[in-house]
Amino acid sequence: MAPRKRSNLLALAVLSLLTERPMHPYEMAAVMRQRGLSSSVKLNFGALYSTIEALRQLALVVPVETQREGRHPERTIYTATEAGRAELFDWLAVLIRTPATEYTQFAAGLAFIAHLSPLEAMELLEDRLHALSEQVDEQHSTLETCRQQGVDRLFLIEDTYRLAQLESERTWVEKLIGEIKDGTLTEPSDDILRWKVTRPDLAFLPTEESGE
Repeated sequence: MAPRKRSNLLALAVLSLLTERPMHPYEMAAVMRQRGLSSSVKLNFGALYSTIEALRQLALVVPVETQREGRHPERTIYTATEAGRAELFDWLAVLIRTPATEYTQFAAGLAFIAHLSPLEAMELLEDRLHALSEQVDEQHSTLETCRQQGVDRLFLIEDTYRLAQLESERTWVEKLIGEIKDGTLTEPSDDILRWKVTRPDLAFLPTEESGE
């Protein structure tokens, strides 16, 4: 049998939560928010209910009971099946063990940065640097809030990983801006000529001929 296609990380989150204990969709969403999973998994109720139904059709989760609290509508409580738990552990093994190529928008932009003048590139990168600093501060705040709420560090691993990524990217972007400013991004050779062919207005960059 062909391996199952795995692309919906919300399904992974649902299987994880229902392996911990039976829950209804509202409780799943509440736990995901409490643990700050929004940086790893996109959550909305429409997608959540659709994902649960898809997992039910695959016999990876099953309803176990319905529950009514006060004036709230009746809620269906689900749990993971043995097949669902096996799917979770196999999926986790692949995600954690195997590095995968991720195509990011930033990497695509960098691939064609030679179409910009150095001044344009620096201005855009400085805007990104400012945004990254804000995200770093926000991530620190989120982690601190989760810790104050008593969320175990085990459930914050993806947040600390995201913070490390943001801080690393911020440092790298700072270095790139510095290299553009001092002219060390490209050697005075074919690389700088390629940039100048694309944008002939780059006269202020140093070249061997100018000796600057």
